[in-house]
Amino acid sequence: MGFSALLTTAGLAGLSLAAPPSYRPKDTTYYNPIIPGFHPDPSCIFVKEWDNTFFCASSSFIAFPAMPIHASKDLVNWKLVSHVQNRPEQFPGAGNITRASGGWYAPTLRYHNSTFWVINADVDAPTTGTGIFTSKNPYDNNAWSDLTVVEVGGYDPDLFFHKDETIYSQAAVTILGDPFTTDIEQFNIDWPSGNSTPRHFLSNGTGVQPPEGPHIYYKDDYYWLLLAEGGTALDHQVTMSRSKHPTGPWELDPANPILTAINTTSLFQTVGHADLFEDAAGNWWGVALSTRSGPEYVNWPMNRETVLYPVSWPKGQWPVADPVRGRMSGPLPPKNLKVPGTGAFVKDPDYYTFPPGSSLPRHFTFWRFPHTEKYAISPRGHPNRLRLTPSNANLTSFPTFDPLAGQTFVARRQVDTLFTYTINMEFSPSKQGEEAGVSAFLSQDLHADLGVVYTNGAPHLRFRAEGPGAPATVVKPMPKSWCETGVSFEIEAFNFTHYSLSAGAKGTVLETFALVNNSLFSTSFTGAFVGVYATTNGHGEGGSPAHFSEWRYQGQGQAIDDGQYYPSNGQRGGGLYSRDG
Repeated sequence: MGFSALLTTAGLAGLSLAAPPSYRPKDTTYYNPIIPGFHPDPSCIFVKEWDNTFFCASSSFIAFPAMPIHASKDLVNWKLVSHVQNRPEQFPGAGNITRASGGWYAPTLRYHNSTFWVINADVDAPTTGTGIFTSKNPYDNNAWSDLTVVEVGGYDPDLFFHKDETIYSQAAVTILGDPFTTDIEQFNIDWPSGNSTPRHFLSNGTGVQPPEGPHIYYKDDYYWLLLAEGGTALDHQVTMSRSKHPTGPWELDPANPILTAINTTSLFQTVGHADLFEDAAGNWWGVALSTRSGPEYVNWPMNRETVLYPVSWPKGQWPVADPVRGRMSGPLPPKNLKVPGTGAFVKDPDYYTFPPGSSLPRHFTFWRFPHTEKYAISPRGHPNRLRLTPSNANLTSFPTFDPLAGQTFVARRQVDTLFTYTINMEFSPSKQGEEAGVSAFLSQDLHADLGVVYTNGAPHLRFRAEGPGAPATVVKPMPKSWCETGVSFEIEAFNFTHYSLSAGAKGTVLETFALVNNSLFSTSFTGAFVGVYATTNGHGEGGSPAHFSEWRYQGQGQAIDDGQYYPSNGQRGGGLYSRDG
């Protein structure tokens, strides 16, 4: 089965103290994050020509399909409509990266000449991976082009289309041999060749290192340069400058930073890497990334999520951004769920039974390129099952792992503070090392797995985790009859700080094998996933297949800034939470 058949192709936080402008019509309450879970580095646009729709792209690193595109009519309900890289052949080098924090960094999404454009840099790729993808239809995976390479260095590239048809790009470029010291450099791109002019210095922002994530806008006879500064942790901030020319020199906003969570007690920290856009009513909005960690910065397994904030930008004046909070208000468009495409809304629950003729949902995700022959829906003799054929590599697979060899693992993002994930499995291992089960997964060196493993001549239930301070391994004998009658698994985020991993015979009360502090996953650039895996643990490819059924993911609550959860359907309620659990 090819990949196109396997996946459907048709689903007090800032320092600004300005009050919301009085001219805003009927502000409506909404909750951040608008796109929860591992959706960092957002770049968003409003496209009137596409039925007044908002589109957002976000970074994905080595997760595949890569660079998700979400669409919304109301800025609150976001549907996954495509992925920019959804076929390995669009850029084969993206699959041959070892480092979990390599891969596709921050994209810039723009609309110009009836075309959607995404420019990005694939960091650590063995061949040049900076370049441009285009599409005439953002709802169709197949409409996204192959990568047109742009031979420049740096990361977080931007696109700005000048009225004289010059295409400017600006990117963060490492200088002085220090990966944490950059400046913003600019070059021009010839299209469609992708050829570029030599880079030249553009800006270093306010001087806070490292300046990253540049975006240029044209408004009121000024060119405006938006930057992220301070790195993507607690010192993250957003700054603005302006010029009469797209190449500078730049006048700094005297109110910089225009958005940050530095020195606040907000749950929403690390606010930065922003983008700005105007809606149909002339209201300005901003998006940024944020982690729900509080200033303690200990528990944030979903990592960097997409948040929304209103922006006041009177003619000729500097923009003023509302501070990012969990509960906010602004002049939202009316609620509208009529977004085309077959993908799911990001806050929807999962219930999948894998009927014959179906495909994996669009939001199901692999770690690098999948070997599609190892995944089958309703194979002969096993209707309503997802069959996984084991890979040689397990979920850790270091130190000699070949990225192109692949890992049999498919998952979905954690998008709720509180959730329950359950699934059933039939698996009859017969050789040493054969294993299948469920995982709460951040990266190959940070994950917690509960599965059935064949060891010492019999199947056993085993919990095993990787990472600093991970809980001890637990191994318990399992009746062989469970292999055919089925084992049920559950991963539950039952409070702000902990997961439980449980298993037992299908249809019985499950036994909890481990409690895992989610600080294990609160690091790096990516966010937590939950899903299923199959491996021989180094004993060769293939082996006994595992059959999974009744995949369920149900969100129960989102943590917000006033010490409460609100239910995952977006209505206010729920109970108190504590960052201590």
